[in-house]
Amino acid sequence: MFLSFPLVFLVVFAIFFYRAGEFEGGPSIMWAALSVAVSLATWRWLGWGLFSLILGQVALFLGITIVRAMRKS
Repeated sequence: MFLSFPLVFLVVFAIFFYRAGEFEGGPSIMWAALSVAVSLATWRWLGWGLFSLILGQVALFLGITIVRAMRKS
C-alpha cells in the first residue's frame, strides 16, 4: 500500500515543523526539510519503524529548542 502510517507521519511532522518555524519567525523551510530528513533516515534508510520516526521528531524538536535557547542567551 502506497499510503502508510510512516508516510502520513512524515507529512504531518513536516507540516508541524513548517508551521512552528513560521510561528517562531525561524527558517520554516529548513525546519520542515530537517523533519523530512529525520523521518526518511529513521524510516527508510535505517528501517527502524514508526516508533523511532516519532522519537527522531521529538529529538529534532528538542535540538531546535536547545539551539534557539542558546542563541537567545
